[in-house]
Amino acid sequence: MPLEVQIAKDLPEFTLDVTFRADDGAPLSVLGPSGSGKTMLLRCIAGLEQPDRGRIVLNGGVLFDSEQKIRIPARLRRVGLLFQHYALFPHRTVEENLAFGLQQFPVEQRAARIAELVRQTHIAGLEHRRPRELSGGEQQRVALARCLAVDPEALLLDEPLSSLDTHLRSQIEGQLQETFAEYRRPSLLVTHNMEEAYRLCDQLLVLSRGRVAALGSKQQIFRRPPSCAVARLTGCKNISRARPAPNGMLDAVDWGCQVRVTQEIERAPEYVGIRAHHIDFVESSVPGEPLENVFPCWPVRSSETPFRITLFLTLREPGGGHPAGFHLQAEVFKEKWERFRELPLPWHVRLSPSALFVMPE
Repeated sequence: MPLEVQIAKDLPEFTLDVTFRADDGAPLSVLGPSGSGKTMLLRCIAGLEQPDRGRIVLNGGVLFDSEQKIRIPARLRRVGLLFQHYALFPHRTVEENLAFGLQQFPVEQRAARIAELVRQTHIAGLEHRRPRELSGGEQQRVALARCLAVDPEALLLDEPLSSLDTHLRSQIEGQLQETFAEYRRPSLLVTHNMEEAYRLCDQLLVLSRGRVAALGSKQQIFRRPPSCAVARLTGCKNISRARPAPNGMLDAVDWGCQVRVTQEIERAPEYVGIRAHHIDFVESSVPGEPLENVFPCWPVRSSETPFRITLFLTLREPGGGHPAGFHLQAEVFKEKWERFRELPLPWHVRLSPSALFVMPE
């Protein structure tokens, strides 16, 4: 059964005003910058905070309804909330932390449930340790196991990977993927990390200053973001003001070029964008039909990670006067970079018409 949320809560800087539905077996990632209301949303669903208006329904049961004066206490909501900093009881062992919410069960049933949680979260051998004796990744697994102990009807995860190093983050990501596959109930993952949101969840809710800026499948939102704010929050580095040009072209004002797009345009766009990894490097001329949206470019500077290069490019010769010093950012794997880095300038980039997207103001 789904989780249905329609709430508003007045905060000092803005009003948290969200409406969405999270279904069984389709983890929903809540993506947004710090201070956008993500954690407050989870706390309202879990019952740790009270909305000012609205309604929360889980598995057909009303958890909160401002008009009917219904507010089910947090301890009765059967919602598992995984805090960013684990919140384990420091004086209790792992086994005692897991057993804390199972006191109502007979001893044998409690032991069987703990054994199953230990298996699910891969913490065998840690049962008699205290939190201070565990690594960060082990603490996170124990905290997740404790959330699952009471067989919650919804699982809420608040930035579960933010305090882990790269190696541990990869391990816990794998654990979360296993958990989502087995759990099959409404799950919300709060994060400000775009790639994390994309890897772990099928559905995406983008939150900006307390409002839903986008809601839907991750593929659709990344491929066709509905606004500049959503494009930026989902990691798009290349956005230009746009205006119609002759012959069905668009004038990309900030890039200093005209482009053709394949996206159906319902109303005059204000902006055009392309993701850095969708920019392709091509030969200036290729046999057969000429490619569209191919422009000469010159590198201004670059930055690198172990596997990729980010190139800052100008579409005019260096010194052409662009305020930022460059027009576009392109990301390429190092193998491809090695193939064209020594070619004479100018290089040529293609902004594929199908990779470009347009946005209203």
